[in-house]
This record gives sequence, C-alpha cells and structure tokens, in this order.
Amino acid sequence: MSVATYCIFCYRQIGTSGPATKTHLPWNDIRKIAKITGSLILGGFVFITYEVLSLKKLLQIDTQAIHQEKLKSYVYVRTTSLNPSEYQGITYQARKEIHRAVRKILETEAKIFRRPFNEQFSTFDGEDHECALWLLLKRSQSEDKEVRLQAVRDLANNSHWHDYQYGTVAQTCDQRTAIGLARSKDVDLRFFLPPPPLPKIKNDYPIEDELRLLLVSLPQTGLDPCVQYFTSLALRESSQTLAAQRGGLWCFGGNGLPYCETLSKIPSETVELFCLQALVQHSKGEDSSHRSPAPAWSPSHGRQSFTNFSNVSSHCDKIEAKGGLQLLQRIYQLRKDSAKIQRNIIRIIGNMALDERLHSSIVRAGWVSVLAEVMKSPHVIQSSHASRALANLDRDTVQEKYPDGVYVLHPQYRSSQPIRADILFVHGLLGAAFKTWRQQDIDRRLDEKTSEGEEDYSQCWPKTWLASDCPALRIISVEYDTHLSDWKAKCPVEAYRKSIAYRSNELLNKLRAAGIGDRPLVWVSHSMGGLLVKKMLVDASKNPEMDKIVNNTRGIIFYSVPHHGSQLAEYSINARYLLFPSVEVKELSKDSPALKELNDDFLSFAKDKKFSVLSFAETLPTHIGSMIKLHVVPLESANLGIGDLIPVDVNHLNICKPKKKDAFLYQRTLKFIQDVLAQELGD
Repeated sequence: MSVATYCIFCYRQIGTSGPATKTHLPWNDIRKIAKITGSLILGGFVFITYEVLSLKKLLQIDTQAIHQEKLKSYVYVRTTSLNPSEYQGITYQARKEIHRAVRKILETEAKIFRRPFNEQFSTFDGEDHECALWLLLKRSQSEDKEVRLQAVRDLANNSHWHDYQYGTVAQTCDQRTAIGLARSKDVDLRFFLPPPPLPKIKNDYPIEDELRLLLVSLPQTGLDPCVQYFTSLALRESSQTLAAQRGGLWCFGGNGLPYCETLSKIPSETVELFCLQALVQHSKGEDSSHRSPAPAWSPSHGRQSFTNFSNVSSHCDKIEAKGGLQLLQRIYQLRKDSAKIQRNIIRIIGNMALDERLHSSIVRAGWVSVLAEVMKSPHVIQSSHASRALANLDRDTVQEKYPDGVYVLHPQYRSSQPIRADILFVHGLLGAAFKTWRQQDIDRRLDEKTSEGEEDYSQCWPKTWLASDCPALRIISVEYDTHLSDWKAKCPVEAYRKSIAYRSNELLNKLRAAGIGDRPLVWVSHSMGGLLVKKMLVDASKNPEMDKIVNNTRGIIFYSVPHHGSQLAEYSINARYLLFPSVEVKELSKDSPALKELNDDFLSFAKDKKFSVLSFAETLPTHIGSMIKLHVVPLESANLGIGDLIPVDVNHLNICKPKKKDAFLYQRTLKFIQDVLAQELGD
C-alpha cells in the first residue's frame, strides 16, 4: 500500500462509530484529529503515530476494514515508540507541518494518478522534486514502453531524495518498475521493500526437515534420473516420524542406492545443501520451443546414443504452490554466513523465474530486494547468479531466457548501449563458468600492496577486462559438470550424460533459448570445451532450427584444445589405480575414431564457412595431484590444421588465465575478437 493510499485510508476510517464514512473532513476537523495524532520528524524521517489513550476515548476504527487492507499488501513504517512520555514535547507546529505534508500527498495523488497523463500541475502547491517523484511514478506505469523505461532510468538516477521519498517509490511502484530498478546500475537499495515478515513454522521442525517435507511433496514419478539421485540423497536420513506423516520415506532404489551416504552425523548445513541441490535439479527446466529431438538410449546401444531427459518438465510451479519461495527466503536470511547455501537458493530462484507465471509470486515473496542487494556483491559468482535471476524476471527489456548454467557476464544491468555481437565462453575438464576464466595468480607477499598503475586482480577477466574494452558485446559463460574420475561424479547414475554428444544437444537447446545465433558470434574455449564447441557447430549445421548459430559464427578461439587426443587419457588408462577414466577422459584418447571423425566433420564445413580460428598451445607440463606431472595437450594435438597456432610458455591450467591485462595472452585474444567483429564494433 502506498503512503498516499495509507493516509487516505486513515482519514476515511475515522468516525464516531461503526463503518467508515465517505464524507470529507474540513481542515478544522483535521486540527482536532491532530490533537490525538502524534508525529515525529527525526533525521529526515517522517513518523506518524497515534496517541493511543486519547484516540480510544474520541473515536473508533473499523478494524475489519483495516484487516482487509492488510490482506491486500503490507506497509513498512519505521519503528517509533508509542510511549506517551516520549512524545509529550511535540509541538503543535510540528503536527501542523506533518498534516500539511499529508495534504500535499493527497493532492498530488489526486492530480497525477486520477487525471489524464499529460496534465500540467500548475495548481499543485508542492516542491518541484515532490512533483517529479509522482510524475515519474506515473510515467513508470505508462503503456508506452519508451516512456516507461525512461521513467525507470530517471528514478534510478535519483540519489538526493529523503528516505521517505525512496519509501514512497518502494510502496507505490508496480512489479515491472521494481524489477527495472533492481537491474539499474548503482541503484539505491532504499528503493526496495524488505522481504515481508515470514509466518512461524507451525510444527517447529528444523529447517532441514522443512526442506525434506518440501521435497517429499514434489512429484515422485517420471523424473530425470539425476533428480532421483539428488532427491534420494537428500531424503536418505529423514526421521521415521516425518516418514510416517507422509506415508513412508521416499528413497529411490528401494532400500537406498549404494552410493547414498549417511547424513545422520553430519552438520545440518550439509544436509541443507543436499536438499537444496535436489531442489536445483527439480527446478531445472528448458524452453520446449528450442528443444531438438534426440535418439533413445538403452544399455545395449552404448553411450553415444541417449534419451533427451530435458523433456521432463521442471517442478517450479509445485515448489511455489508448496510455499517453497517463503521457505527459501527463511533459509536465505538464516544462512547469511554460508555463501554456498545462498548461491544455491538464488540459483533455484533463477530457474523458477524462467516461468513467467511465477513472477508475481517471486516478487511478493520479497526476492527483488534480495537480488538487487546481491547484484552489488564483489564476488562474481554471487552477483552473476542474481543477475541471471533478474534477467529472467525482466520481460520489459530482455527477450532471451537464461536456463540453468548459462550466465551473462556483461551487461548484467540494463543499458542504453546496443549489443552488437555475442562472445561465448566454454570451459573444459574440471572447469567452471567463472573460475576457468580468472586472472592467473601473481606471486606476491600478503602484506605487499599493488602499485597505483597496476590493474586490479580479476576474478573473471571476461567480465572485467573484456567488458571494459568491448562494451557493445554480450558476454556469456556456460557451465556444465565435468569430472576426471567416476569416483567423484556428482550424478553417478548417468555416465552417458557426460558424453560430448549429450553435452552438445543439451547446451545447444539452452543457448538457443538464450538467443545465441541471433547476433554475430565468437566462441572462446578451453581444453575439452573446444571439442564441445566443434561438436555443437557440427550438430547445428545438420539441424535447420540451429542454422543461425552456424551462419552467425565469426570466429573461434581454442586454448589448448586436444583436437587429436590428450596424454591425460593415455595416462589414466595405464594407471587405473590412480585415475579411473570417466566418459569425458575416455573420449580424449589419442587417435580415438570418434575424435578423428569429429575433427574431419568440423574441418570440412569450417573451411566452407571460412571461420576465423586462433589456437593457443601450452609448452609447460601441468601438476595433477602430488604424483603426476603431465604435458596435457602437446603442440601437435593443439594444432587444428586451420588458422593461427601460437605456443605460449604456460601450463594447461594457465593457458586461459592471463597474468595481467597487458599480457600477451589477453591482448592477442582481444585483437582477434576486435578483428573478426570489426564491422559490428565499428572499428
């Protein structure tokens, strides 16, 4: 409820008895009300408080009407004491000024919100900035999109208002405006209402049991096997009481899968993480309009054929219906000391935001203010998760949708800068969307300060350096699970899921949903990620729905990509007791027929499309654990056969991690991007 609406409500509810009267009170009567209505003006805040004892004698309030208003919305009033001894010194003049301000608000709302949009406010007796506030609020609700977006920009640029003015916007603006403000750079957090008070847990269950209850309530059949695995793991140690209440413990695999670990003696935070990881899997969903058919999988057909389990719909609507948004909000507030828990929660919210039917529920649960705050985090992982969630909520300026594992590194805020092209980063084995692309650590004593001219350390150089040098680019990084050994696989029930063929199909669907292919495109890949890029382009060339991705590709950068196999795979085969080879590593075997076929297929159509290609090759060995020292991708394997090949004196892990912004690795990468996109970037 807006401040203005609240004031109108209070005035109209006051009467001698019974229901509220609709008659207008003369100003003299308002003075009488002022005698029983105390207000404080402290530190720029406006407080309106009732003198309870006098009020009780002179008037009655229609409590039923108040209750109805409370159900519509919630009003945030900064705390102030109702102790009569603390406000006996309030002067009549202070009360008079407060009521004068209230009258201005009433007049402003009447003139701006109840009259034609283009009306001039020449008769309004108020300060210019007060008129501007209400006018911007009105414009932010305009049917004209350009007017609406400009109003949000103007609101976000205000940094000189009083607290009560920010509060007025927070309580008056609509859902669309709140999301737009949250996606505005350097926005003042006073524009956002804090999350609403959460109801008490009825049965006083611990948080982990509340999470289990939520998991048990979700659909239990027709699930992706990975969802089954994570849910089974999360529910493994549910109490017998909880199981009895829900008709028995639900755990896939009968008595429990052999790889389910006991949770009976581990911290509650770890149990919560298991449950949240299960909810992440339940919340995953893809835009069906971008799905491609996939061959069926069976054990007898081998790992190269598979079922497209992405056709299983997500359970976001079920999570919302069971109060999941409020439960996640409670856990988020209680676990401020755990970045991992909070990150998983925001990841779930980002997945739920893919369903536009849930947007109102997400906003009402108070997530916009949380996401706006996390957007300001100095940690790239936290801010990028929040950015993805807000982008999925922002249907006013974002046409694309960002599925789980697809992150926009730039621009993360609304911007008037037009996007000319896309840069897509694909990591390799044991990599991730952010850590693969961080700056290489520089040896420095802990107490040694950087010189004034030295570039700040970058947690993710595409987000910092590249975005600064090429602001007209949309920079996206994808993430998918990869493991050197099956012993550490996060989802051991589906080995086939880790094949390059499966990854290609899965990522192509996600990337099309994110609008990849609609603009000129440059791929940047490391290690096995380069093989995945080649497979995606080959697959896209055979699918008419994916033609745009191929036709708009302008160039590809390969950082130590094993086009002809890797010694890592050979080493693991000869030392199974040290490293049991996973599907990914097996596919990297030297002279693998599948690898040779992929390379031949890629070269045949790449030469036809005349892609620009730049390859970097490592020259130093890499330490794998404490016992293995290995040249992961030799020079001959990194040589694709087309484009430039540049050897660099670094190891496999650091080939994609420049030491500084002026380092050769970064500068040569930047030049390649600028050259192949010269027409789009206007260079």
